[in-house]
Amino acid sequence: MAMPGLAGGRGGGQVLRPLLDTVCAALAHGAGERGGPLPGGGPDAVAAQVARALGDALPRTGTGDHEALSTLVHAMALGAADPGDPLCAAHLHCPPLAVAAAADLAASALNPSLDSWDQAPAASALEARVTAALAALVYPDLPAPDALVTTGGTESNQVALLLARERAAGGPRVQVVCGANAHHSVQRAAWLLGLPRPIVLDTPAGVLDPAAVAAALADLPGRTLVVATAGTTDRGAVDPLPAIAAITADRGAELHVDAAYGGPLLFSQREAGKLDGLQSAVSVTLDLHKLGWQPVAAGLLAVPDGTALRPLAHQADYLNADDDTEAGLPDLLGRSLRTTRRPDVLKIAVTLRALGREGVAALVDRVCDLAADLAARIDRHPALTLHGPPAISTVLFRPAGATDEQTAALRRRLLHEGRAVLGRAAADGQLWLKATVLNPHLRPDDLDTLLKLTTEGTTAR
Repeated sequence: MAMPGLAGGRGGGQVLRPLLDTVCAALAHGAGERGGPLPGGGPDAVAAQVARALGDALPRTGTGDHEALSTLVHAMALGAADPGDPLCAAHLHCPPLAVAAAADLAASALNPSLDSWDQAPAASALEARVTAALAALVYPDLPAPDALVTTGGTESNQVALLLARERAAGGPRVQVVCGANAHHSVQRAAWLLGLPRPIVLDTPAGVLDPAAVAAALADLPGRTLVVATAGTTDRGAVDPLPAIAAITADRGAELHVDAAYGGPLLFSQREAGKLDGLQSAVSVTLDLHKLGWQPVAAGLLAVPDGTALRPLAHQADYLNADDDTEAGLPDLLGRSLRTTRRPDVLKIAVTLRALGREGVAALVDRVCDLAADLAARIDRHPALTLHGPPAISTVLFRPAGATDEQTAALRRRLLHEGRAVLGRAAADGQLWLKATVLNPHLRPDDLDTLLKLTTEGTTAR
């Protein structure tokens, strides 16, 4: 048996080229056969299809590169919930840009590991420059902001709470205060880090009430971290950041903003004002695999000064020996809680170079406009009820007069039939369908089709 080819090295590109043709053909075939946003038949049908394609998961002899790629990539594409399909709009799950996916292939082929400089010379230098530039987007008036690359909002929020805990080392434990609208990862991070259970404030209007924040802080001695949200998961709402920032500053508390969803609004001159007050935070979470059109994962945690990251410093002699660091080799272990770490920054850097800030801003503006258009169509539709205008690109609606049980059943039926992928969100004591508009290629007739499906239940593909 011939030795299998390697993706890297001088001949890696030539080895990859014919395999990519097989992959692209399998992707196209699978998507065409699927014919919609996700496979029909529900979980059992998909599991059976995957089992047929996979066969023996650990065969004694292999089938060869092209057969394995063709069979299993086709199975994945056939059974995918494809965010590139116009009717796949449930979650903060964006259709990645082709240029970003191509860059991700290069990252996989070169396979740098960002735990020591001698495993990732160029990748570590690229990450340092790109993270500094993105941190300056959050903190434009500060001399040395910085950011870490993370796997997404959950890791970013965990690191933010860890940094708050370490700033309080030797003093009283940090008390986290957040809204009921905050991402679930905030409470989970407090639990993982051994912090007191967060104080969770009611958010009946969908956003934090500054008066409630002020009242909570008045009763709390010691160190407090208020977590605000810029783009909630359920409805895309943005907390009143300027007012909350003023209150935390007045009461001596710190502010972390989870802007995993809304953070990329900063690219847009038109939309960035929704994030006024963000620069007052001691740390900010952003995800570019949401409103940034990157393949998973592309998270960031920005801080106003790189020195804020010093508590993450860690020493392992085989990766960052003191004499190597003193001799000028960059120390990468303090750039993440992870050790082995892929160069997710490459796809981000390629995207920013390819599109520029104006190109990314145009995509942001486009999906915000599409969400506003969808909301207007719902508002005019006699058989649908709109929850309210979208804050970013999430639209909540439901069939007029439907019960919560009927709304939930409609969503599940559309999923089972492979017709549409819509999310669900609870707001104002009711269950709503959720359309998260992240596909800039949507057309007006796509919006009409989505609404037709939710009013008639099914249509022919």
